[in-house]
Amino acid sequence: MNATRPDTQTTPVNLVTMREVVNRLLDPDAVPEALPPTGDELRMLTETVRGHIEELVPAVEAEARKLKPGSIHRYTVLGCVWEARSRLEAQPSPRFGGAPGYARRLARALNALCDHHEMLTKAVR
Repeated sequence: MNATRPDTQTTPVNLVTMREVVNRLLDPDAVPEALPPTGDELRMLTETVRGHIEELVPAVEAEARKLKPGSIHRYTVLGCVWEARSRLEAQPSPRFGGAPGYARRLARALNALCDHHEMLTKAVR
């Protein structure tokens, strides 16, 4: 095991917490009196989502590599992993909604990783 990567076999993934952060960024209208996050809260949520993606990518990728080589499912999941990694490398852009748009794009990538992780780990059980 690489010392800089968590052991995905023993580190539990907390999808509930991850989805709560995703919902805060993607569904602020769920609570009518709530305002979309801005300023420090937006920065904190963005960093939290980035951390969750960094935690979940290795676990999802490891599960995807267990799928049959050449299968559409495997390529779909690995495509999602690639997309999440590319989102981490990107920076906020005024053209695409600035910091809030960047946070939402990260949240959508995290949400897709959560979906894949649930599906892949349920199939193994």
